[in-house]
Amino acid sequence: MEARVSNECVERYSRQLIMPEIGMPGQAKLQSSKALIIGAGGLGCPCAQYLVAAGIGTLGILDYDVVEKSNLHRQVLHTELGVSAGIFKAESAAQNLRQLNSSCNIIPICSQLTRDNAPDVFQDYDLIIDATDNVASRYLISDVCVLTDKPLVSGSALRWEGQLTIYCYTSKDGVTGPCYRCLYPVPPPPESVTNCSDGGVIGVVPGIIGCMQALESLKILTGNEPSYSQKLYIFGGLRGVSRTVKLRPRQSSCVSCGQNPTVSLSNLPDYVEFCGMDAGDKCQILSILDKDERISVDEYQECTARSKKHILVDVRNPVELDICALPNCLNIPINRLRAASARTQIEPSQVFEKFKEITILKDAIDKNLKNAGLDTPCNVFVVCRMGNDSQIAVRIFKNLFDKENVLFQDIRGGLMAWADRIDKNMAKY
Repeated sequence: MEARVSNECVERYSRQLIMPEIGMPGQAKLQSSKALIIGAGGLGCPCAQYLVAAGIGTLGILDYDVVEKSNLHRQVLHTELGVSAGIFKAESAAQNLRQLNSSCNIIPICSQLTRDNAPDVFQDYDLIIDATDNVASRYLISDVCVLTDKPLVSGSALRWEGQLTIYCYTSKDGVTGPCYRCLYPVPPPPESVTNCSDGGVIGVVPGIIGCMQALESLKILTGNEPSYSQKLYIFGGLRGVSRTVKLRPRQSSCVSCGQNPTVSLSNLPDYVEFCGMDAGDKCQILSILDKDERISVDEYQECTARSKKHILVDVRNPVELDICALPNCLNIPINRLRAASARTQIEPSQVFEKFKEITILKDAIDKNLKNAGLDTPCNVFVVCRMGNDSQIAVRIFKNLFDKENVLFQDIRGGLMAWADRIDKNMAKY
């Protein structure tokens, strides 16, 4: 039953009520609607603000994390007080949203979404909004939306770019769009996935995409057709361009929404195992090297204390070296290494010619071996921010430098582990 639009609500929402696409019927639908936002971060905060400002009846906000200082540049519902209090993001968002519109029913859910609780959580809502930042959650949310017949408004943001699409939506002519699995039946390798913690993000970009998620949600909840079902909106903030790409339709072979689905509410898969990564928005910690290919920050400190001859390679982007760095490091960004690795598949003889940084490393290795003697191995230690890219780099270096007397090892935990255990004055980011 649709809620009655009171005179007070008419005054409050008059600017949208006079639009023919909304009107009194649309506002009544919105006041009776229930939406769930999963993730109270850079996407979820602006989305929640505009849904509550527009007068949605009930808004659930699910997030298990607490507010941290690094959230504040983009997660605009949270405050410095929330950081010092260690408050849950869902509760922080709810407190501030209630001040914006006390007539809305705001339900904070301070827990992680899992295959065990997702079906029960989703059943109370009309629409689901995916504002998460990890692959495992996207598969879980999409599968449960398919099985509970909920439209899904999905957004993502990284660096200067954002994307938006709508899954599982049935149009007025009866056509249902694809689910997440229709487009991505197989998850990407864990080492290829980058999130905001790894790659960074300009805070305005998730703000823009989150606002668009709110806009598409409002269209659906007021009985209008959304713009991005079976379409992908791509926003490029650095150059100020955007484009829309048509997506493939629902796939009959899809294991979730196809003709013979194998995914059901009673046998939802282990999404962490399926994706090979945790269902969390934090930086994923990789483990792709053997134990003898890694050293701890304590072991590296001991190496430097003993003045043991070695080469240190930092594979972060040059801009990150301005934040913090270990002394006497050679900078070879991981993207350059990946490009060099790809080049070896085509023109292996030209790698050292095309990539000057690798030539500099080769010369340093040759000099080290010459000074130490050919029987003494050359130790090359590789470092990055968290110890992920450094592992990938060790793999690439071993392929590029096929020498038995060169030992490549990464520094486990990277510079953030160094800041935690060795140098408390080092900047953390």
